[in-house]
Amino acid sequence: MFDFLEGYDVLGAFWTTVQLTLLSAVGSLIWGTVLAGMRVSPVPLMRGFGTAYVNIVRNIPLTVIIVFTSLGLSNIFGVALGAADDFEAKFFRLAVLGLIAYTSTFVCEALRSGINTVPVGQAEAARALGLSFSQVLTLIVLPQAFRTVIGPLANVLIALTKNTTVAAAIGVAEAALLMKEMIENEAQLLLISTIFALGFVVLTLPTGLLLGWLGKRLAVKR
Repeated sequence: MFDFLEGYDVLGAFWTTVQLTLLSAVGSLIWGTVLAGMRVSPVPLMRGFGTAYVNIVRNIPLTVIIVFTSLGLSNIFGVALGAADDFEAKFFRLAVLGLIAYTSTFVCEALRSGINTVPVGQAEAARALGLSFSQVLTLIVLPQAFRTVIGPLANVLIALTKNTTVAAAIGVAEAALLMKEMIENEAQLLLISTIFALGFVVLTLPTGLLLGWLGKRLAVKR
């Protein structure tokens, strides 16, 4: 029944999906945190940049962003992010860059909502003690904000895992691209779709359950 799978590296394709997810998640968390700091910054220029970036990028379809990283950054501006002749690695890195640029906007908004739950009096007391804005943000506000938004960040991570399928648009050999190839070559549409759907459930369901449990354990008691 599953003999047709022998000629395809299904596990390798899902491993590429996992790598895309993990690398993009780390980058999105870092860049999204920076953007959240900009959005609550007392400096108008930084606040304006953060607001403009989030409102513009999150309203652009992810497919457009991924294709731009390939056709725009790579072909027009010559950005290779590595050896120019290693096309597979180059487009993988460009896909990660596009996913980070897009997903970080949702990380930012989730974090900003968590920042808004921290009592203003705590920040004011810290400033009265002589702490700078960056110290207040990193030492007092962000630790509490992260604990508040573990649940929403889990949803962002799950969405990111599913969004990695868009990387197939620029030829990254992840699960969605292999599924498309298998459907074109094999007369097993329903079975192939079911296999890959279950694969994504295996990737996303434990993540949601684990981070949901962690969010309840680390929730800030008010």
